[in-house]
Amino acid sequence: MWYVYVLLSKKAQAWYIGSTKNLQKRILNHNEGKDKSTKYGLPWKLIYCEVGLNKNDARARERYLKSGMGRRYLKNRLKFFFAKGL
Repeated sequence: MWYVYVLLSKKAQAWYIGSTKNLQKRILNHNEGKDKSTKYGLPWKLIYCEVGLNKNDARARERYLKSGMGRRYLKNRLKFFFAKGL
């Protein structure tokens, strides 16, 4: 199984959207500063995750979530879980 995930950094006021086969290890790498694109927003918190059957499905979903419509979808889906919004 492959995972598409969304991380939130309150420090950087940013989201990070990615995909991986090993979600736990990937989040650890992000929070240990081993990933160039996320090392300045530590700490990162997992706020959303979807499961895909294979790498191609997960990458396609990741691309969609990074698009304008995908970001709107995420904001709409998650707005009820955050008191102050995203």
